[in-house]
Amino acid sequence: MTEQAEILALYRSMLRIRMVEETIAERYSEQEMRCPTHLCTGQEAVAAAAGLVLRKDDLAVSTHRAHGHYLGKGGDLRAMLAEIYGKATGCSKGKGGSMHLIDLSVGFIGSTPVVAGTIPVGVGLALSIQRKGTDQIGCIFFGDAATEEGVFYESVNFAVLRKLPVLMICENNLYSVNSPLGVRQPPGRSICEMTRGIGIRAAAGDGNDSLEVLAMIHEAADSVRGGGGPAFLEFATYRWREHCGPNVDVENGCRPEEEYLAWKARDPLARLKTHVLEHGLVTESDLSDISDEVRREIEDAFRFAIDSPFPDAQTAFQGVYQ
Repeated sequence: MTEQAEILALYRSMLRIRMVEETIAERYSEQEMRCPTHLCTGQEAVAAAAGLVLRKDDLAVSTHRAHGHYLGKGGDLRAMLAEIYGKATGCSKGKGGSMHLIDLSVGFIGSTPVVAGTIPVGVGLALSIQRKGTDQIGCIFFGDAATEEGVFYESVNFAVLRKLPVLMICENNLYSVNSPLGVRQPPGRSICEMTRGIGIRAAAGDGNDSLEVLAMIHEAADSVRGGGGPAFLEFATYRWREHCGPNVDVENGCRPEEEYLAWKARDPLARLKTHVLEHGLVTESDLSDISDEVRREIEDAFRFAIDSPFPDAQTAFQGVYQ
């Protein structure tokens, strides 16, 4: 893929994630999506860039805020929406909802609402890759709050010790539910620097600069795939909507309005749109065509989800593990 083609693919993927999430937010009040949803609006750059860099056979795991990661990795939009609607055609057969997405065909091994819960799973996947001797890599998506869990340190230590082919991506959006970073971690602490102290190769970047994100993930993934051992990337970003649900929690006083507006002004999608237009990669008409195409795909996927049947009661305990 040429550099120009990759940038356009990045824009399309980010736009697609944004439009899917915004449509979920618009339709959530219809009361047909009966599961909690954690939207990643504002954080699209990391998911889209990682999805472009990772190969189909690379193995990825994610968190409760997984829609973007799932779609970026190539997950089926119809199956994702059907899952959110609790339908039998969902990617988890309608039993998992928004926080339990899986698509083995594209290497998306799964997501879970347990904070830091998929970090050791991702490290285990990397260990299996190493034992098989393939050139795949594992990728783990998690948030800043996951770095406050003991299993994070155990997993990083093990990955470094065994020189595992795993890429750890931390999306630091400053909040754990409604608790800002300042009440959870000491002032002046850098998650990146702290993690580097365990012995892993680590770097930090602007999660709202999609081209910087793309370049950093390319470089880190190439190193991991080439036998350089595990890598850790921390991206500063910001979610626009509430922790769980379709609303903007600034209205409830959960976050300072000036903070919200400052981050929203750094919209990663708008910044990339300006770049592609200023560099003559596309025209406004081209972008309008892309938007129309994505909108048609989303409308089709919602129709599919709504028209799909609910699971049969006899299948309630099939594929359920405790």
